[in-house]
Amino acid sequence: MQIPFTSSPRSSLGVEWELELVDVGTRELARGRAASGILAELAAPYDGEHPKAKHELLESCIEVITGVCTTVDEALGDLAGTVGEVCAAAERRGLGVMCSGTHPFTDWATQEISPNPRYAKLIEDMQWLARRLQIFGVHVHVGVRSPEKAIPIVNALTAYIPHFLALSASSPYWMGTDTGLASARSKVFEGLPTAGLPYQLSGWDDFEKFMETLICAHTISTIREVWWDVRPHPQFGTVELRICDGLPTLYEIGWAAALSQCLVEMFNSQLDKGYTLPMPKGWTVRENKWRAARYGVEAEIIVDETGRTTPLCDALDELVHDLTPIAERLGCTQELLRIKDILTIGPSYMRQRSVAAAHGGDLTAVVDALMAEMRSNAPIGAVAAP
Repeated sequence: MQIPFTSSPRSSLGVEWELELVDVGTRELARGRAASGILAELAAPYDGEHPKAKHELLESCIEVITGVCTTVDEALGDLAGTVGEVCAAAERRGLGVMCSGTHPFTDWATQEISPNPRYAKLIEDMQWLARRLQIFGVHVHVGVRSPEKAIPIVNALTAYIPHFLALSASSPYWMGTDTGLASARSKVFEGLPTAGLPYQLSGWDDFEKFMETLICAHTISTIREVWWDVRPHPQFGTVELRICDGLPTLYEIGWAAALSQCLVEMFNSQLDKGYTLPMPKGWTVRENKWRAARYGVEAEIIVDETGRTTPLCDALDELVHDLTPIAERLGCTQELLRIKDILTIGPSYMRQRSVAAAHGGDLTAVVDALMAEMRSNAPIGAVAAP
């Protein structure tokens, strides 16, 4: 089968942010048709639905999306406007807004599925695996001009899955229990048969053949049902990084967008120069993702086939240094350097555990801290983002 690829402006940017709606009394995820009510209100000035606020699988979640942006700063401003609308509508209903990879203690069985035939089919097909998807993430799209570039870039980006996952990890808790992981969300999502690490493919033809096989075998009905950690998005003409846990603040969205844009721009330039992009060994990618999910930024990742390892925090520091000239050209140096700030103050999984420890293990305090971070647009310990 042929899969059309809509060419995008090079290194254009789009961000999707999944927000949790919280009952401010119980601090649990909202029950009932919370998202439907808010989205109906927000859609009132439009013909149909709000262009940048959407349903997700659960009625306790609203996804906000940007338009096609050129810079990270533009994307953050775009998100801020829509998030402000969602937060105001939520407050009028006695609800708070936050974002984390998992809610610290809500039981997924209490949650209502959004009224969308696509989600109903997912539940019917996947059953328990889909019903428990009480997880939240951030997706970053970066534009590429041709399908011939998309697959090599996807392959090369898999080497950086642990970097994104460790820095964004925000799901240490699952239904009231500390899982011992930095990112429980990543392991929950891997339960779906078409989620997790991408297959390493030789090119666009190989991708088309693989999708044809899955569709003919009735594994999927559309390529939208392939939820890899990094994937090509033919309709948007992008490479989409889906690996990040839900990020609690716009401040952190900034580094994720900047790192995504800089890496894709670097690989774009290398392809233009005739270089062959690196393709890390699949077993190394899998092991490094596990290490990031388990240990977060304290992980040591494998860097070559001899089994040599390096602290992930050192690898991140080196990566920021290497990408700074690209960030300067793209206008996102400030946001890229926030990676160093997060390494200093700690990713969300660390901050959540610190709050819980300071409150005798009370996870309602963790929810309060996450909602406070959302309101301030900055993680605890960081300078507030504009």
